[in-house]
Formats: sequence, structure tokens, C-alpha cells
Amino acid sequence: MDMFDLLAHRARVTPDALAVEDLTDGTRYTYAQLNERAARVAAAATGTWGLDAGDRLAYLGHNRAEFFALLFGCAKAGVILVPLNWRLAVPELDGLLDDATPTALIHGAEFADAAGTLAGSRPALVSVGMEGGAAGARAYEDDIAAATPDLGPHAPRSPDTPWYLLYTSGTTGRPKGVIQTFRMMMANYWNIGIPVELRQDDVLLNVLPMFHTAGINLYSTAVFLVGGAVLVQRSFEPEQALDVLARRATVFFGVPAVYQMLIEQPGFSGERLGHVRSWGCGGAPLPLSVAERYVAHGIHVRTGFGMTETGPTVFLLDEERVLDKTGSVGRPQLLAETRIVDRDGNDVPPGEPGELLIRGPGVTPGYWQRPDATAETIEADGWLHSGDVARCDADGYYFIVDRWKDMFISGGENVYPAEVEQVLLQHDAVADVAVVGMPDERWGEVGCAYVCLGDGGAADADALRHWCRERLAGYKVPKVFTIRDALPRNALGKVQKQELRDDARR
Repeated sequence: MDMFDLLAHRARVTPDALAVEDLTDGTRYTYAQLNERAARVAAAATGTWGLDAGDRLAYLGHNRAEFFALLFGCAKAGVILVPLNWRLAVPELDGLLDDATPTALIHGAEFADAAGTLAGSRPALVSVGMEGGAAGARAYEDDIAAATPDLGPHAPRSPDTPWYLLYTSGTTGRPKGVIQTFRMMMANYWNIGIPVELRQDDVLLNVLPMFHTAGINLYSTAVFLVGGAVLVQRSFEPEQALDVLARRATVFFGVPAVYQMLIEQPGFSGERLGHVRSWGCGGAPLPLSVAERYVAHGIHVRTGFGMTETGPTVFLLDEERVLDKTGSVGRPQLLAETRIVDRDGNDVPPGEPGELLIRGPGVTPGYWQRPDATAETIEADGWLHSGDVARCDADGYYFIVDRWKDMFISGGENVYPAEVEQVLLQHDAVADVAVVGMPDERWGEVGCAYVCLGDGGAADADALRHWCRERLAGYKVPKVFTIRDALPRNALGKVQKQELRDDARR
């Protein structure tokens, strides 16, 4: 299937239906209006801002309805959008711009200073400010208003044409730009939109950052495909989110931290949230205690799994198996093939852990300008090495055991830090924990546990070590316990273990 102009066709089918609404500034676009905005973005990009097909257009700003005008406008123009992680420091953003080499940078007023610094060292970079911007920046609204839009669909293109780049977190070295394509979006719809049964009257509350695949594809692009509406929250505010979920939303996707904050709100109740018919979760395992609290309210949160490199959806847990398959990410969805292999690439016996491999139309063509990294990750026959340790039970349900790189070998035995972390989290005093491997002269590597205690929690290293020894084999028990106030996490709440590994090796 060629890459066609999804938005232009959707605007033809349901022109007056609400497409997207910004919950902060009240901006509302019907599909016809969103298509016109996207067409104006395409005209401004290829005209005023000087981009050609294949050039990159960077965006630095919080979530907003206008982001989707940029996304689909780039598709119309054949330009590649680069959403930048606004949580990064300027030197880190500078590295991403060096890699993507964008022709233009659009920024929200909230990042005018950072944009000014980035553009200041790049005289050829066209700087465009929304709602006001950096000194010397063009005015976005003026350029959009002056553009002459072509409301018709763009010419069909290969479905593997790069559409946008999403940069990996860079927690294990130089960030890589993961190429996202139209084919990946369509595969994701089949892998998430169909099982969730998205429909035209659905309303999604989108709270996750749009520099991540979850913020774009879980489930926004899938909702656009069926003609539903997306409500955009600039950043997650639990009180506002709970109100919107109670009054308007029918589907929702969040990470475990979001679910934890929601259920802690005073006004949380299953009866109040009965309008929401589907709840999804990813990014990290949803703790059993949290899942049980939701079930007590009549809400079954479905866990899934995917990667930026897989578009993202690969697995989804059946709603009715939320409790009896706790910890599982579900089964592979329709357009995803999976294998679990050992270090030699051989399929492991049923039930045994190994590296998860993924193949299908949702897999990225590769990394931007990184043929070496692409070849290391994706085999010639299409199998992508996820870097995750997984196992599959007798019912065909998959469990993510740990990250492949997080596993360490102590005295010849494999140690999976996630297993140790789960044991420590069962201790009443422990609120958060991360375990990494550290060098040891005798055993090769041993565990180092970074532990955050809960309010009023009291436990020292000896008490935690004793707790582990009663529940784990000796070689799995961390040698070092370090108490911390907080763990370093990225925008989706994942612990940045490389930072901890570096600390453990000092």
C-alpha cells in the first residue's frame, strides 16, 4: 500500500467531526480544519522556511494540538519531522540537531531561550516561534496565515518513506534517530486499534509527551484513522486528567506512574469513570498492587509492550487476564512475529528466558544515518533484536524478564536485576529500587541495589540484605545497597540504568 494522504481523505469522509482539541489554550480542529492547517504547514515548509522533500523540520515544545498539524503537514510535504525531547539540556539538544541537521526549528514560547541558543550557533537554521519566540525568530502564525494551502491529497509515496524521527533516550550512549514510516503507523493500528476496538465516536485523552512514540501512536494516530477525537494535555496534571476522563474520554493510555497518580486523587472512583471503556498501560510493568486497586473499582488496565523501533505495539494483554496473568505483556498481536533466542541465536525451550526478537511491518527501516547501528539491531531477514529478555508461558503469554544488557553474570550464573527488584519492592519500607551489576574481583560481577525508602520507611543495608537472602539464591543477593532519595528516570518513567552503572563503577 502506498503512503496516501490519510488526513485529506479523513477530511473528505468526516469533515465536521472533531479531530483534536488542546485542553490548555482551547484550540479545536475539525478534520477539515486540521487538514487545512497541515496543508498550510506543508506550504510554509516548502516555501517560506525553505525545506525540500527529505529535509528535516525540528520541533521543540510541549504537547499541543498544533503538533498534529506539523506531523501531517510534514507528511504532505515529504518533509521529516523531528520532535525534540524538551526535557534535555541544551548541550544534549545540540547533539540531536547535529545528527538530524534540520533546515528549520519550530519552538513553543516556553523554549524560546533554548531555541535562541541552538539557532544562534547555526546561522543557516530557520527559527520559527509559536506564540512569540526567540530573538530573530519568524512568527509561526504569520507564516501559516500567509501560506497558500493545497487541500487535495499529496501524491502517493512509498510507505517506507521516512516521515518522522524519534530519538532514543541515549541512556546507553549516543542517541539514535529511529525512522518512523507510514507503514509502521498502519501496522500499529492493526496491532492496537483493532484489539482495543477503536471507533469513530471514541475520545482519547493524550497525556504522554509527543517526542515519544506513545504520545503519538498510543493511541492518537490510530484514533485519527477511525475518525475519533484526541484531547491533548500539555503535560500530565492528574486532577485535570481525572476530570476529563470522567466527563469526556472513552479510551486512555498511560504509564504506571500516571496510573499511580490518578488513583491517588481524592475524586477517583470507578463509578465516576464508567464512561471510559478501555484502559491501556505500557512503558514499564504495572505493579500488581496498583492493578488490584483498579480492579476493585471495576477497571481492568491492559498492559502492552512495544518499542520506538516497532511502531510501537507488539504485545497486548487480554482484559480478562489482567489479574491472573499479572506481569505479562500479553500475546503478540496480528502483524507481529516474535522469537526468543539464546546468545547463539537458537530458539530457547518453552518457558526459558532469552532475547526477544521481533519481525513485521511495524519494525523500523533503521536508524537515521546509522547503517552500522541498523545492521547490529536488525538482521537481513528482518528480525529486530529488542535487547529485552523475555519468556513465554504454556498459554502463549509473554513476560519481559529484564533488559538483555541489564543481565549480569555472577560466579557463572545469570542474574536478572528485575527479579531482584521485585523481591525488594515487596519490603514494606521500599518505595523504589533499581539493581545493576558492578565489577567484582572474586565473582566477576555482583549486584548493586539503589533503594528509595517510602515515607516513614526504615531499613538499612543489613536488613535489606537479610530480606533478599530469605527469598533469593545467594548469588542473586546484591553485595552493595545504596539508599537514595530518587532514581534517575527518563520522560516515560524508565530508570536510566546507565547512569547507575556508571555510579556503581566509580
